[in-house]
Amino acid sequence: MSNPGMGTETATSRRDLPHAVAGFDLRALDRGFLDNPYPVYRLLREHDPVRQMPDGSWFLTRYDDLQAVYRDNKKFSSDKKIEFAPKYGADTPLYRHHTTSLVFNDPPLHTRVRRLLAPAFTPRALKLLEGRFMLLVERMLDRAAKQGGMDVIADFASALPVEIIGDMLAVPHEDRHLLRDWSLAILGALEPVLTPERAEQGNRATVEFETYLEKHIAAWSSKTGEDGYGDVLGALIAGEAGGERLSAAELVQNCIFLLNAGHETTTNLIGNGIAALLDWPDQKQRLIAEPGLIRTAIEEFLRFESSNQLGNRRVVEEAGIGGVMFAPGALVTLCIGAANRDPDQFPDPDRLDIGRNPNRHLAFGAGIHACAGMSLARLEGQIAIGRLLARFPAFRSSGQAVRGGRARFRGYLSFPIEF
Repeated sequence: MSNPGMGTETATSRRDLPHAVAGFDLRALDRGFLDNPYPVYRLLREHDPVRQMPDGSWFLTRYDDLQAVYRDNKKFSSDKKIEFAPKYGADTPLYRHHTTSLVFNDPPLHTRVRRLLAPAFTPRALKLLEGRFMLLVERMLDRAAKQGGMDVIADFASALPVEIIGDMLAVPHEDRHLLRDWSLAILGALEPVLTPERAEQGNRATVEFETYLEKHIAAWSSKTGEDGYGDVLGALIAGEAGGERLSAAELVQNCIFLLNAGHETTTNLIGNGIAALLDWPDQKQRLIAEPGLIRTAIEEFLRFESSNQLGNRRVVEEAGIGGVMFAPGALVTLCIGAANRDPDQFPDPDRLDIGRNPNRHLAFGAGIHACAGMSLARLEGQIAIGRLLARFPAFRSSGQAVRGGRARFRGYLSFPIEF
């Protein structure tokens, strides 16, 4: 047993490790890894599943180990104030945003914000959104049909969720083109290595986003239309009946978080799913023949190419995971992408199987921090990919796809197809 607080090694001898494992460092990733991390993840799972990194943090790759951390929010904290102060600087816009948003906080703030959001993701609310989203998808596919094809990311996967989350937060249509670049810059700063360029872009985007939302919220009326336009913004502004409201800063930062998280992971789900079907033509033909498999197909896309590959926790009480004792203060990276291909949980994990069942993947996390919008993301993925395949079953790649080049968020920047 080792104690990370003492800086000791794991039980695995470094002399016995394959080179790709012995030299693995999140702060020194090459392009080959970013294009395809799964061979390295497999070696880590097999040879060093609870790995101490050169900076003293820990990297977990087994499914059961991630589940154990997710279930224990008392010993493993999501609060990032201690971790992000040296990374961003405690007086920077990036620090201000990432330490106030829902995902990087523990109760009570996490509980308060999540409770305010809950009504937006009920089955009834999603049913109302379904028709709106279907019309939006058909409109975009009509436009693509006239062109004979489209860029899956720019023309479809990134535009769809921005429209839905934009509606929820009452962002005017003419302003929604701003959201994608702000989001990429802010989320890009969460990568393991923060370059000066990423820091500058992320800080500038945060300030611009804050300024925009402060004006938007001030001008917005709390009365919504019958279609629910702006319903989430109204709920966040109103706060709990007879309870606390979010402060002005909490409101702005959690609107930023919703706009970022609400479209980033769904964009990647749709893009990765379409790419996977082209890489596995037998599964594409299977889904064409059995369109009712779209629900299990979406779960498999989420498992096979998880939109969010990495999560983080800080140890607040001594805890044992995978035969290693973590001391308070230890930082732990949860490798979702590796856990979702763990053969102990998923038979033949490197094969795409759109009918896989059961499929208890961790693409949305687990425990109290499981993604609040997972049902909405699933619905968007089912409609977007299902309708594309129904209308243009012979779609194919028409040019060079460009990956995002990020370790934490896995997706594409561009993916051209033709019909």
